[in-house]
Amino acid sequence: MLKAIQIRGCVTLRCWSLKQSLSFISISSSFNSKPFSSFSPIPYPSIDSSTPRPRRLRFTPFHASSSPPPPPLLHSAGVRNIKFCQWCGGPTKHDIPDGEEKLRAICTLCGKIAYQNPKMVVGCLIDHDNKVLLCKRNIQPSHGLWTLPAGYLEIGESAVEGAIRETREEANADVEVISPFAQLDIPLIGQTYMIFLAKLKTPHFSPGPESSECQLFPVDEIPINSLSFSSMVVTLSLYVEDVKAGKPKFHYGIINKRPGTSPSDIHAYTLDHHMHL
Repeated sequence: MLKAIQIRGCVTLRCWSLKQSLSFISISSSFNSKPFSSFSPIPYPSIDSSTPRPRRLRFTPFHASSSPPPPPLLHSAGVRNIKFCQWCGGPTKHDIPDGEEKLRAICTLCGKIAYQNPKMVVGCLIDHDNKVLLCKRNIQPSHGLWTLPAGYLEIGESAVEGAIRETREEANADVEVISPFAQLDIPLIGQTYMIFLAKLKTPHFSPGPESSECQLFPVDEIPINSLSFSSMVVTLSLYVEDVKAGKPKFHYGIINKRPGTSPSDIHAYTLDHHMHL
C-alpha cells in the first residue's frame, strides 16, 4: 500500500511539473511575438472545490548542527582566550609572534600583544608564643577553611608591604616582618606565593571582612586537613619541620597538582625542585 501511494504521488508530481513547463513555454513564446504594451493580464483559472489538487511536497534543508562550531583550541598551556585588545578594544587573534615560541593574543587593529604573567600572592606566617595565627575564610573559594593571612600583591607596593597590608585586612593585626620564609611557584594556575615570617607588634587581632574567625594554633595542633589550599599545606608543613629541627630556613619549591585530581583536594600535589637555605 505504501509503495502504491509513493508511485501515485510521483506520477502526480511529474504531470504537474510537465504542465507548469508547458505553460512557461507558452508564455515565453508570447513574449517573443508581442510587444510589451500589448499584453493583457493572464486570467487565473477558476478553481472548483470538488476538483482534487495535486499534493505540494515540502523539502526541509539539511543542517548538520544547530549550534555554532566550537572555538579553536589554544595550543599553549595557560593561555586565556582573550577576545578583545585591552588598549584599543579591537578583536584579537591567537598566533605565535615572530621570534617567539608561545601562543599570544595579538590585536588585529593596533598589533599590540597581550602578554599574560603570573600573579603574586603575599602573606605572613605569624609566630606568637610558639603559636601560628590562622584565619578562617569567609569568602569563596575554600569558604570555612583555614589559611594564613595572604592575598594578591597590588600595583605600587613591595612584597613586604603587601604582606603587611593583607595581614591587617584579614586579621586586623599589625605585624613586623622578620625574614622571607618560602617562595612557592604554582605554574598550573599562574601564581607565585611569597610568605614572610612575622611577629605581632601587639597581641591584638580579630577577623576582618574576609575572615569569620582568627585563632592562634600550637604547632602540633595546626588543622592540616582543614586548610584552604595546597600552598598552605606545603608552607605550614615546612614550618613544622623547621620548628622541630630548631632552625628556620628559606624554602623554594614548585607545587604541581597530580593529574586528574580536583583543585579542592589539598593533599593531591607534589613539591618539586625543593631547595632550602
